[in-house]
Amino acid sequence: MDDAQIIRLYMQRDERALQETKAQYEALCMTVAYNMLGSREDAEECMNDALMCLWQAIPPAEPESLGAYLVTAVRNAARDRLSYQNAQRRGGGQLTAAIEELADCLPSAEHPDRMLDSIALRDAFRRFLPTLKPTDRMIFLRRYWLCLSAKEVAAETGCTVSRVNMSLMRTRKKLKAFLEKEELL
Repeated sequence: MDDAQIIRLYMQRDERALQETKAQYEALCMTVAYNMLGSREDAEECMNDALMCLWQAIPPAEPESLGAYLVTAVRNAARDRLSYQNAQRRGGGQLTAAIEELADCLPSAEHPDRMLDSIALRDAFRRFLPTLKPTDRMIFLRRYWLCLSAKEVAAETGCTVSRVNMSLMRTRKKLKAFLEKEELL
């Protein structure tokens, strides 16, 4: 089934929508949540939370991209779980490392991971990403959106780990300059 057909099932309140969504997007969502949290059990809970969020949001929401909508819900659930875990102890998965790498490129705040959700910053990212070469954009998104490690990004893109790290460093510098120009830093 394609996204439009699955969304129609949600609109009709047909529970098959959940099964179809899970069949199509579970692997991607589990990877995102696992990379953020480092725990398969927590990733499964985030996947279930995201599916519940989808069920409650559609209707009235009618997302253009079901995959993007679901991954965002999974990321939010994983981020909330990570915040809860970090309140109890230090540690976690790739999200903490990714946020630390981007710290110089993000406006300062008490919770820099929450700043990624601000509307102005999100719009700036949408304008920034098309300025990158396709390979650099793919590397950047895999590292900072899907929270893959540099080694995993290298394996997926066919680049060396050092090429991935260099691309990420250069892209962060470009992002910082872009956000300074946009007066968001």
